[in-house]
Amino acid sequence: MRPSLLDPLFRPLTSLKGAGKTMAPLIARLIGGDKVVDLLWHLPSGLVDRRFSPLIAEAPDGVVVTLTVVVEAHQEPPPRSPSPYRVVCRDASGFVTLVFFHGRARYLNDLLPVGETRVISGKVERFGGAPQIVHPTHVVPLAEAEAVCRVEPVYPLSGGVAGKVLARLIAQALDDIPDPAAWPDEWIDAPLKAREGWPGWIDALRAVHAPEEAEDLRPDHPARRRLAYDELLATQLALLLVRRAARTVRGRPIVGTGALRAKVLAALPFALTGAQSRSLAEIDGDMASPARMLRLLQGDVGSGKTVVALLTMLTAVEAGAQAALMAPTEILARQHIETLAPLCASAGVRLGLLTGRDKGRARAALLEALAAGEIDILVGTHALFQDDVVFAALAVVVVDEQHRFGVHQRLALSDKGRAVDVLVMTATPIPRTLTLTHYGDMDISRLDEKPPGRLPADTRVLPIDRLDDVIAAVARAIDGGAKVYWVCPLIEDSETGDMAAAVDRQALLADRLGPRLGPRVGLVHGRMKPGEKDAVMEAFSGNGLDLLVATTVIEVGVNVPSATVMVIEHAERFGLAQLHQLRGRIGRGGGRSTCLLLYAPPLGETARARLETMRRTDDGFEIAEEDLRLRGAGEVLGTRQSGLPVFRLIDPLLAEDLLAIARKQAEVIVETDPDLAGPHGAALRVLLYLFERDAAVRTLRSG
Repeated sequence: MRPSLLDPLFRPLTSLKGAGKTMAPLIARLIGGDKVVDLLWHLPSGLVDRRFSPLIAEAPDGVVVTLTVVVEAHQEPPPRSPSPYRVVCRDASGFVTLVFFHGRARYLNDLLPVGETRVISGKVERFGGAPQIVHPTHVVPLAEAEAVCRVEPVYPLSGGVAGKVLARLIAQALDDIPDPAAWPDEWIDAPLKAREGWPGWIDALRAVHAPEEAEDLRPDHPARRRLAYDELLATQLALLLVRRAARTVRGRPIVGTGALRAKVLAALPFALTGAQSRSLAEIDGDMASPARMLRLLQGDVGSGKTVVALLTMLTAVEAGAQAALMAPTEILARQHIETLAPLCASAGVRLGLLTGRDKGRARAALLEALAAGEIDILVGTHALFQDDVVFAALAVVVVDEQHRFGVHQRLALSDKGRAVDVLVMTATPIPRTLTLTHYGDMDISRLDEKPPGRLPADTRVLPIDRLDDVIAAVARAIDGGAKVYWVCPLIEDSETGDMAAAVDRQALLADRLGPRLGPRVGLVHGRMKPGEKDAVMEAFSGNGLDLLVATTVIEVGVNVPSATVMVIEHAERFGLAQLHQLRGRIGRGGGRSTCLLLYAPPLGETARARLETMRRTDDGFEIAEEDLRLRGAGEVLGTRQSGLPVFRLIDPLLAEDLLAIARKQAEVIVETDPDLAGPHGAALRVLLYLFERDAAVRTLRSG
């Protein structure tokens, strides 16, 4: 339960003055949350120094000044005139004109009464040789001069949110911080705090919202580093507490005989790579121990994750138990069945498939067989979570494409057995820094080798004005027996737009290639029904289609070994990891393959770097690190959709030194005070709740 000390900070935004029902959603979208505490994490990105207070005659052109003036006269424009409203003010040295476009007379007369003294602040400009200020930022009575004549923080803004409104709300949030005397002891080690020269938590928070000079905005400023460390420590502590909880839950040792594995290995057309053998040894060690397995299997595109998953599940079957493989989409689930079926048949292992499409008697019969222990391995989608899906003896769950499943779904599946072991597989490698920050609760295996004989795709980067040449090259490739993917441009926030682009491109290609291919140009996109998608993919993997126009629904897992050419339009709009995933769909049959990345010039610096990286390498681990450098942590992992920690005060990539220190302190805490009951326990609990890592402790991953 959250400490009552923090209640004022966890009130809704609407409890603040100025954040009504209309404004609060706009603010929440900007700051990434709907509570008062979220305002505290929205840090200034700039500042305006309003302390310069010259006389009007001494005010330099183009400089922000704060002037004390007497209102001399109002000059209201005629009705329907495009001219602005002007207010003439003076001091002992001369006159300045305040200019308001679309100014309302009543409002401005109330704001600037003739004969009254006002403090105004804004940028001075010269018009016809005379000084003026267009739309002054501040106009206040003399008694409020101190509130204006200061260094003012400038915050990142978005549509519909004015800087003044946001600043007032953040000031209220700072006022809501409980009295320092009410807080428990410091949660940071005293020697570390002294060595780094860090202020206390409340002092640091007030300091970052009151910068005095540009240096105060730097990430390495002591106040900012202090808060960044707090966030990293909260995250690392939460991850390690979850990890410990997972390991203290009594599991059951699962040890196979090796008989089924031997049959499957004999049926494979290749030997396991060193990385596959090493990962399997690590997994076998976990399963044989009395603690639950919680392991992340990282592999590059085409590194053989599915084979490792099958051999892992066979250990459970050899021990007389069952296994489940969970895929994020029906296409992927069926793809897994196609891959696993012949291998399972060679070993006499009973395989089943359960998707949302299964209904009626067939579904009832499948569930009856599952509950009776007549199915050894069940492959499925989210349908596996349903309450009536009951296993006889579930021992291990393999989760494919982890980031596409929510935390609660993974928990629900692991709850379907007694102390179920969990193996999570990622589609592409995750950078080392993010592995520590987001998957620190899991043991990690890496598949950093590809099966021998798999050649890298020949990747070329071309301007889109060479479209005719590309179509001609595609025609020649199809004449030579190749199958071709044509991936359509990504359209921001618009599944409908993606579909329209794909439909238009299919029509063009069918028209241009018609005499050669006839109706053999197919189309697949995200708005098609599962059955329609499956039929198209089946036709493409068989003899029905030669060219498949697609949106990014083919990004992950789709396996058509005969596909050797891919064209990606507007490749500059895709992230690196996504381009790498798409390219991984070709060359899976062992032959040579070609990937053409079409771009619309001019290319920005980041887009150019992405395409150059794709042209230079097919190493997914190198690509992952470059993707993190170019996009940042939240983008790479899609954290807001995944239940992973969202970093508000720090980019872990820019603070690897702090991350290492935080990890070390968290390890010491969990080792010496795992229940947070010691002298610093109360403070650490406050820290976890403050950064909302309490939810992470309870539910993060499958622990």
